[in-house]
Amino acid sequence: MLCIVTAIARAMHSPLPLPESDALAHSETLAAALREEILANGGAMPFARFMELSLYAPGWGYYSAGASKFGSAGDFTTSPEIGSLFAATVANAVAPVMQQLGPQARFLELGGGSGAFAEILLKRMLELDALPDRYAILEPSADLRERQRERLEKALVPPLFALVEWLDGPFDDDWDGMVFANEVIDALPTPRFLAKDGMIYEETVELDAQGAFVRGAQPADALLGAAVRHVEAYREKPFADGYRSELLPQLPYWIQAVAGGLKRGAMLFVDYGYPRNEFYQDERDDGTMRAFYRHHVHNDVYRWPGLQDLTASVDFTALAEAGTGAGFELAGYCTQASFLLGNGLDGLLEKAEARTDEIGRVRLRDQVKKLTLPTEMGERFQVMGFQRDVTFEAAFLLGDLTWRL
Repeated sequence: MLCIVTAIARAMHSPLPLPESDALAHSETLAAALREEILANGGAMPFARFMELSLYAPGWGYYSAGASKFGSAGDFTTSPEIGSLFAATVANAVAPVMQQLGPQARFLELGGGSGAFAEILLKRMLELDALPDRYAILEPSADLRERQRERLEKALVPPLFALVEWLDGPFDDDWDGMVFANEVIDALPTPRFLAKDGMIYEETVELDAQGAFVRGAQPADALLGAAVRHVEAYREKPFADGYRSELLPQLPYWIQAVAGGLKRGAMLFVDYGYPRNEFYQDERDDGTMRAFYRHHVHNDVYRWPGLQDLTASVDFTALAEAGTGAGFELAGYCTQASFLLGNGLDGLLEKAEARTDEIGRVRLRDQVKKLTLPTEMGERFQVMGFQRDVTFEAAFLLGDLTWRL
């Protein structure tokens, strides 16, 4: 069985930074629990379950433990963490929806990160006279909730902070408002499939003779099998023998759950991914699953459970199908660069530059570059919106890509 000494030996032959000894001990505790569950279930665990526990196991999973996740001290940087311009531009885009809905409209953010997005959005919505009646953050991590609460209580004036609440699940009553999720779908525990000999299998995690995690496979259940066949029908050809990738058959149910009783309003999703024909390209035959650790991206998703983020790209065609299947109208789909530039990023930059010095202006321009350049986040990240009894299409007038779905 692998132990901390073995993990250290592996790390010494890796370009990845070596975790501290207490972090390695933390990871080995979670790895031991994973092995125990694998053995208790006949020697195999669906990959989706491995991902779920690696990210969300209470007290031990990546998002459940207390290590820093965001920014230079963490493992990755999201758009809201780069600076204020992203959230302020999103506020420009969603303010007309909130104004259409009136003073009782709510705003539901899925996964609040460090709280940076909520802070800037609420301040900008105040300026735009479009504040929600309630700003709810659905955050599964108790540690992140506390960090968000501390940040927002310090950063917001009391009347704004009073709007914020934390939920354990979606609203359970009928409501009007907005659902927003930035880099959330990519972290949903996803099944992986394997096409082999005309059959569809679900990828599993098993143990080798030394107790290391290795790939396995078992016949796919009806839900996953039907979802893969649906993608094959869309592609108008079967997957090649040995083709592996990710697929979220539960995505339609997740969309319906997070929308809950939303009667009037809109949903906005920002994530990295592709339309379906690009996601399932023939040459992308091992999927998109990867790990993030201290700003390194690598493919060893079994290494250091609980210390690294696991993530898969989003099939935006599947997201469009899920949203419209839940009774929403597709409002638009475009790159992050198009969305931000089409919703007033330039104007916000100009105002921010006027309020700072030359060093501040350089930092603001660096924000814009990271958010919009194709080599940074501008095209790798995509934005998709849905609407129900409101008008949200105007947010997607620049660079609409729905034709690629």
